[in-house]
Order: sequence, then C-alpha cells, then structure tokens
Amino acid sequence: MSIRDHCGILESSVWASEADTEAFAKKLARALLALPDPGHALIELHGDLGAGKTTLARHLLRALGVQGRIKSPTYGILESYQLGAIPLSHLDFYRFNTPEEWEEAGLRDLFAGPGLKLVEWPERAAGHLPPADLKLFISSLPGREDEAAPRQLRLQPGSPTGWQLAASLA
Repeated sequence: MSIRDHCGILESSVWASEADTEAFAKKLARALLALPDPGHALIELHGDLGAGKTTLARHLLRALGVQGRIKSPTYGILESYQLGAIPLSHLDFYRFNTPEEWEEAGLRDLFAGPGLKLVEWPERAAGHLPPADLKLFISSLPGREDEAAPRQLRLQPGSPTGWQLAASLA
C-alpha cells in the first residue's frame, strides 16, 4: 500500500477487490493489537451507501478474533463483541435523522469507556462524538459506482494513536 501525506489526509492504493479489503483489515487489526493500549480507539468509517464500510468492519472484527456471526448494526445501532478484556463496538448511525439522536440513544457512557469503537455514518451524530483516532474514507472510483467497482481509501489520523495506526499501515 502506498501512502502519502496530503494536508493531513493520507491516501492509499485502490482496493481492486474484496480480498484487498480483507487484507487491509488484517493489517489494521495487527496495528490495533500492537498499540500500547489496544483497548481504546475510535475509528470512523465514511462513505456513501454501498461503499464497503460494513464489509470492512466485518473483516476487521473477524481479523481481531471475533467468532460467530457478525451482524450489521444498521437496524439496532450497536453490535457489541468481546475480545478478551477488550470491548468492541460496531455502531451505525445511518438511521439517525438528527445528531441529537446520539444523545437520546444513551451512548455517552459507551464512548467515555474503554474499547474499540467502529462507527459508520459518524456525520449523523456530528458534534456528539469524541474526536476520532482514525477516519477512513471509502469511495468508488469516479465513474465506477457499481458494487464490484474498485474502492479508494483515504486515511485521516486525528490523534497520536491514529498517526501510529497510519504509520503501521504504510
């Protein structure tokens, strides 16, 4: 993967297939587990509907060691998993109509506590989420919006943890 800095946003190679997405997820899982405090990180997943956010999250959770069925949190907002002492939370705010619904959902304590949080559609909770350690922007290549189209990934670290993760992915 080639990564270059461009005004705080790092660009990576294009994912040509789901196998590339899985390979990236495995690399990200290794980077997360190598952190001094692997039980505390917030990763935001940005992208249009069908961009591959949930697919990436599933591959990442599987690479982290989650066994059994990994469900999409689209309808229930939150799916929780446990990896040893590390709580893993996969959240999806697609169904939020206003950012205030984050507050109404009672998620403040979840985000204040330890654990890895993967958040899809974080912009729907704008102003309520803590700063992300790492933002992943997934998009189809221009003119190629079908589901089988290659994806481009951009990384935006937002903390020392995020920069450490990004460096591990380079």
